[in-house]
Amino acid sequence: MTAPVVEERAGARDAARGRGPVLGPVRAPRARRAVPLARWCAWAAAVAVPVTFLAVFFAWPVVALVGRGFVTDGALDLSGFAEVFAASRTWRLIGLTLGQAVVGTVLSVGLGIPGAYVLYRCTFRGQGAVRALVTVPFVLPTVVVGVAFRALLTESGPLGFLGLDGSFTAIVAALVFFNYSVVVRTVGGLWEHLDPRAEQAARALGASPARALWTVTLPALAPAIASAAAVVFLFCATAFGVVLVLGDQRYGTIETEIWMQTVQFLDLRTAAVLSVVQIVVVSSALWVAARARSRREHALNLSAATRSTHPLRLRPVRGSDLAATVVTALVVLVLLAWPLVNLLVWSFRTADGWGLGNYVALGTTGGTNALTDTVWVAAGTSLRTAATATVIALVVGGLVALVVSRRPRATVARRAVGVLDSVFMLPLGVSAVTVGFGFLITLDKPLGLDVDLRTSGLLVPIAQAVVATPLVVRTVLPVLRAIDPRQREVAATLGAPPRRVLATVDWPIAARSLGLAIGFAFAVSLGEFGATSFLARPDDATLPIVIFRLIGRPGAENYGMALAASVVLAAITATVMLGAERLRGERTGEF
Repeated sequence: MTAPVVEERAGARDAARGRGPVLGPVRAPRARRAVPLARWCAWAAAVAVPVTFLAVFFAWPVVALVGRGFVTDGALDLSGFAEVFAASRTWRLIGLTLGQAVVGTVLSVGLGIPGAYVLYRCTFRGQGAVRALVTVPFVLPTVVVGVAFRALLTESGPLGFLGLDGSFTAIVAALVFFNYSVVVRTVGGLWEHLDPRAEQAARALGASPARALWTVTLPALAPAIASAAAVVFLFCATAFGVVLVLGDQRYGTIETEIWMQTVQFLDLRTAAVLSVVQIVVVSSALWVAARARSRREHALNLSAATRSTHPLRLRPVRGSDLAATVVTALVVLVLLAWPLVNLLVWSFRTADGWGLGNYVALGTTGGTNALTDTVWVAAGTSLRTAATATVIALVVGGLVALVVSRRPRATVARRAVGVLDSVFMLPLGVSAVTVGFGFLITLDKPLGLDVDLRTSGLLVPIAQAVVATPLVVRTVLPVLRAIDPRQREVAATLGAPPRRVLATVDWPIAARSLGLAIGFAFAVSLGEFGATSFLARPDDATLPIVIFRLIGRPGAENYGMALAASVVLAAITATVMLGAERLRGERTGEF
C-alpha cells in the first residue's frame, strides 16, 4: 500500500470521527448502493413522530377552534369576517399590535447592535457574566416581567412620577427588555466570526471607523440583523402576558382580545377571525425569518472557512468604542438590571416595614384565601411540569433538527425539509391561548380513544412542550447544519451503518448544544402562561398562574406575595439559564 493511500484513509477515519476535515479526495464507489429498508423506516419514523405530535397537539386544536367560529348549524359561515372587520375596535387592536411590534423591533435592533459589538468583538473583565445577564430576560416568565415593571412604574415606585404605569411606553420597554438578548446573540454570533480583512482593507484605504462600519461591516451583518428583526417582531406581536399585566385595559393586542373573547364572552367566531389575522401576521414574519436565517447560516459557513487562516482577535475596549460601551452599559444597568433589582428590593417591603414577611407568607394561601394551595406547592408543580415538558420538547425538537439538518439532493426533498422547518416555528407565533382553548374542545377523546386527556396531568406539559419545541430546534439545528457533510459520507464509505454515523459524527457535535437547549426548554416551560391559564386546574396551578391570581386579588398582603413569588420564579429561571450557559461550550444555536 502506497503512502498517499495510507494518508488518505487515515484522513478519512479522522473525518468520520469528527476530528478534522478530510485530508484528500475520497474515492467513493461508482455504483450507487440501494438504501436498506431499515434505514428508510428509521428516517420515516424520525419524521412521523414530530409531525404526528404537531398535528395532534397543535394543528388539530387550532383548526378545530377556528372551524367552530366559521361553522354555523353545520354550514360554512364567513360573515364573521365582515362583522369583525367592520368594528373600529378590531382595527384599533391591529394597529396597537403592529405598532408595539414595529417600535419594539426598531428599539431592540438599534440598542442591540452596539451591545453585540461590545460583547462579541471586544473583551473586558466580567464579560461572561454580562453575557449571561443579557440572556436571562429572554426566558423570564412574562408575568414576572409584568410585575417587575409595574413595581418600577407604579405611583409608589421609583419612576412613578413619570406616570407611565399602564401606558404604551411601559409595554414597549418590557418588550425591549425581553428581546434585547435576541439581537445581541444573533448579531453577535455572526460578528464574532466575521472575516476582519474587509474592514481592515477599508481602514487601510483611508476610511474612518464609522465609514467602515456603515459600508463594510453592517452590510456583512445584514443577514443576522434581518433574522433577529424578524424574530423580535414575531415575539413583540405575540406578547400575551406583558400586555395583559401592563396594558391596564387601555391597551390590547390581537392575542389579548382572543383571550377575552374566548374566556369572558365565549365568542368563538370573533376569536376565530382574530386567530386567522394573527396567523397571517405570524406566517409573514416566519417567512422573512426563514429567508434571513438561510442567508445568515451561509454567511457563518463562509466566515468559518476563513477563521483558521485569519482568526479573529478580540481587543480591549478603546476610546473609539466609548459610544457603544455607554449605550450598552445604560441598557444593561437601567433597562435590564434595574427592574429586576427593584423587584427584589420591593419584595422585602411589608405593611409593617421591611422584612421577610412576604416570603414567610408564601407558605400560606394568601389574604382571604386567595389561593387553593401555597406558592411552594405551586413551585413544585411548576418544576415537575417543566421537567416533563422539557423531555418531550427535546425528543420532538431533536428529531426535527436531525431531519431538517440533512441536505437531500432531490428538489422535492429539499422543499419538504424547508416546509418542515418553517411549520415547526408556527407554535412560537400562534396564540398559546388559541392552543389551550383548542385543547379543551378537541382532546376529550383524541383519535377516537376512550380517554379524556383534559383531566390528565400530561395536558399542561404537552402544551408547554408545543411552545418550547421551536426553541430546541433553533438551538440544535444550526449546530447540526454546521457539520461538514463529507464527514458523514466518509464514515458511510468506510462501512459505518447509519446508527454509527449518528453516534460518531452527529452526536458528539450536537451534544454541545443540548445544555442550552435544555435550559431554553425548561425556562420557557416554567414561565408559560397563555395555554396554562386555560388548562391548569385550581388545585394544580403553576407559579405564573398563582402570581397572576395574586395580582388580581385586593390587599397589600397578596401584592407582596406576588412580588416575592415573582422573585422566586425569576431566581429559578435565572439559575437554570446560567447553568445552561456554563454547559453549552462554545456559542451554539440561534438565540
